[in-house]
Amino acid sequence: MKVPRRSILKNTVAAGGGLLLGFPLNGASRNGAAFAPNAFIRIAPDGRITFLIGRTEFGQGVFTSLSMMIAEELEVDLAKVEVRNAPADPAYDHPSFGKQMTGGSQSVMGSWQPMRMAGAVAREMLVRAAAARWKAAPESCRAERGVVLHTQSGRRLSYGELASAAARQPVPREVALKPASEWKVIGRPMPRVDGKASVEGRTEFGIDVTAPGMLTALIARPPAFGARVRAFRAAKALAVAWVRAVVPVDAGVAVVASGFWSASRGLEALEVDWTDSPLKDLTSDGQRAQYAALARTPGKLARNIGDADAALRSAARVIEAEYEVPYVAHAMMEPLNCVADVRADRCDVWTGTQYQSHDRESAALAAGLPLDRVQLHTLQCGTGFGRRWAMTSYFVVEAVQLSKAVKAPVKVVWTREDDIRGGWYRPRYYHSMAGALDDQGALLAWRQRIAGQPIFVGSTEEQNYAKDGIDGGHTGGSNIAYPAPNQRVEIHMVMEGPPVQTMRAVGGTHNGFVTECFFDEMAYAAGRDPVEWRLELLKGRPRLRAALALAAEKAGWGRALPRGRGLGAAAVDYHTCIAEIAEVSVSDDGVVKVHRIVAGVDAGTVINPSGLRAQVEGGILFALSPTLLSALTVDRGRTLESNFHDFRVISI
Repeated sequence: MKVPRRSILKNTVAAGGGLLLGFPLNGASRNGAAFAPNAFIRIAPDGRITFLIGRTEFGQGVFTSLSMMIAEELEVDLAKVEVRNAPADPAYDHPSFGKQMTGGSQSVMGSWQPMRMAGAVAREMLVRAAAARWKAAPESCRAERGVVLHTQSGRRLSYGELASAAARQPVPREVALKPASEWKVIGRPMPRVDGKASVEGRTEFGIDVTAPGMLTALIARPPAFGARVRAFRAAKALAVAWVRAVVPVDAGVAVVASGFWSASRGLEALEVDWTDSPLKDLTSDGQRAQYAALARTPGKLARNIGDADAALRSAARVIEAEYEVPYVAHAMMEPLNCVADVRADRCDVWTGTQYQSHDRESAALAAGLPLDRVQLHTLQCGTGFGRRWAMTSYFVVEAVQLSKAVKAPVKVVWTREDDIRGGWYRPRYYHSMAGALDDQGALLAWRQRIAGQPIFVGSTEEQNYAKDGIDGGHTGGSNIAYPAPNQRVEIHMVMEGPPVQTMRAVGGTHNGFVTECFFDEMAYAAGRDPVEWRLELLKGRPRLRAALALAAEKAGWGRALPRGRGLGAAAVDYHTCIAEIAEVSVSDDGVVKVHRIVAGVDAGTVINPSGLRAQVEGGILFALSPTLLSALTVDRGRTLESNFHDFRVISI
């Protein structure tokens, strides 16, 4: 990605000692007492170095990877740096999205240039400050492990000693980034900067937040999607000890109490009458029949190469298959939560969110305050998977509405049952596949028809993701890597159903699965070894081909296996080239057991090999849940599953 230097400086650098884009950070003064050359770095006179990371950490290791980029150019020991969540501010807007958010697998790719530039600018200002003190040429000085050295005399000054003087240096117009040959941090395995605190229980997650006078709220939410409150009776709930208020909000009716236990007891006593759900006739079986019927008919054209329909009509052999994937809940370890403190002249919000910019704007609207009177404090997240990127900011708005109503800080907590039954799922999809082989068994045509709910159409992200009315959740990852001369992808967008949103790789979570399964069907029909045929067709995709070849070699593809056991292959290029070989057995009574999965990965320039390994392992484990265990059932507009006893996920 090419990022103009002027744009980087505009967005990340503020001239003037101690200024951090117009606001002080954690005591950083405006008079040069601390060195804060840009939005990401603060160096105190006592030598303390702090990095502020504008992307949300929810287990993916982004705090470590982005800090490594800064540390590389700043020439500091990462183990001596304190890493914190950045506040919600335009200074931390994602360079690709123009908003402060974490998503789209873009944190590292989108921050690669800005993070390194931030470190390099700070390093150059420190070097120039030292050179000025020594009355030496800057070229005779170098930064190394938190100090600036004068190469001829051996004199040295620590970054802390230089902080005030560096703050008075002009921001350099040109700054050189280190070549890869000089990297000391990037590409080396690093422990997570937040790992020790998490293991010791010192990490503050959103659900841990407390504030003086804070109350806790639980909300009676609709028993079926789209139902509304017709009436409620609060007397029994208010009679529960320590229940302070019962308040109607957009989401339902809230019970506000001194703590979670009292709120939950009050919620049990609350009496609510609900309207019928507009989805009262929706069942999983009926929806499946609807989707299947749609997927067997032509849909809206999303991708077209050649003439797949004509090739299918004239092919020597046609292979057809249908696949479906269910609704899946994100099932985060830490359910949604938010603390809001609304006062007459300001509003503070504490939460784990992936979308700081939008949530801050939504909080301001709900509080009835100008944006500059609202501050959103990002907390660590007990995983997210896309759920904390909410286009309606619903979990933030709930807390703001309640704090405003009761005139006290309020923490809203979603229970596990709220989370599983509350919607915003990975959509259900149905795929109808057709492929054609010529008389020599060569791949001639590929057609894919997809039916399911859109996740972006009609949203604030529509222009980014849904050009021409085609939803990215449907098509993402559906472009097969194998060069069929005739390809066609069609979609049916069904607007009715539970609320849905992104989950991890969005469209890739179902399209990668379907396209690779169907390619195997084609390979067996052609009498070809699935890996050998993939390797043959991937000659024009050398990175993906090499990943597959490596995975196949390490997994022992082609070796003899016991009865009932087999190897399966998949290769997908979706931001990262990754191929996997799974060794699986099926018992005589149909029990599936996964014995081993080998992954070959080409992720480009790897910042932290330890982080990459963790991401791949985590992705494999996450995928096993919806493949083998996890599914949601809808009956008369309501979700039947409610917790981990019936919505099962893979466990240790």
